[in-house]
Amino acid sequence: MAAPKKIHLNRAEKELHIVFDDAEYTLSAEYLRVFSPSAEVRGHGASEPVLVSGKLNVGIESVETAGRYALKIVFDDGHDSGIYTWDYLRELGAQYENNWNAYLNRLQAAGKGRDPDESAIKIIG
Repeated sequence: MAAPKKIHLNRAEKELHIVFDDAEYTLSAEYLRVFSPSAEVRGHGASEPVLVSGKLNVGIESVETAGRYALKIVFDDGHDSGIYTWDYLRELGAQYENNWNAYLNRLQAAGKGRDPDESAIKIIG
């Protein structure tokens, strides 16, 4: 897989913009964080990835190249162990809608949310 022509980190918007020869994608920090290719998220041989919740406000501290084949993304919640290959970044961009909807459905089914301050138990009065 060819490296992207351009990678732009917009910290204020919490987005990573990636331009390939034939496609371009803008991926949110939250999306990249919950779909991290790290063992922490992918699991250790599990068939279903670990459900990461409460990352609505996560940002990206830095982006570094990892050789000529990938990016290392350092998030402001301390997560920094995922290596995002060019193929995986392209897949994340191309499959965004399906991935995101499946993620939201998994959150709902687990009674979890995107907001770290959300609680499954609401007390009124």
